[in-house]
Amino acid sequence: MRARFGFVPAGPFSLQETKEMSHFTTIETQIKDIEALKAACAEMGLAVMQNGQARGYDGKTHNGEYVIKLKGPFDIALNRRANGTFQLVTDWWDEHVEKEVGKNFGRLLQLYGVHKTTAEARRKGYSVSRGILKDGAIKLCIGGV
Repeated sequence: MRARFGFVPAGPFSLQETKEMSHFTTIETQIKDIEALKAACAEMGLAVMQNGQARGYDGKTHNGEYVIKLKGPFDIALNRRANGTFQLVTDWWDEHVEKEVGKNFGRLLQLYGVHKTTAEARRKGYSVSRGILKDGAIKLCIGGV
């Protein structure tokens, strides 16, 4: 049995501008598996540190249970919500973050989905192969044991 999954840079999330943090924007996601997120970040060449501060515009910072250290001037803070999902907070000014992780975290969320699905499939004994489509979407083929 083979299944194909095409991941698009989307997922359940919502944008919330937060006035008190100036420049920082909060995004609610369905990210629950920090190890899958770390694997996605590693693939993108990004480090994840625990209990850090995300950099933002004009030297402002935002504390995070985890912080994705970007190569540009800003970072992404992650904080766990009561429902177990992580909230992502970053400064979108001048598209610095977008250039590294995609619009609305699209590339990051796509790779998170790929790593989460791959880990779950392998945990259940399935084989997984991966390819890239012409439009940049990632195709996973999951086969039986």
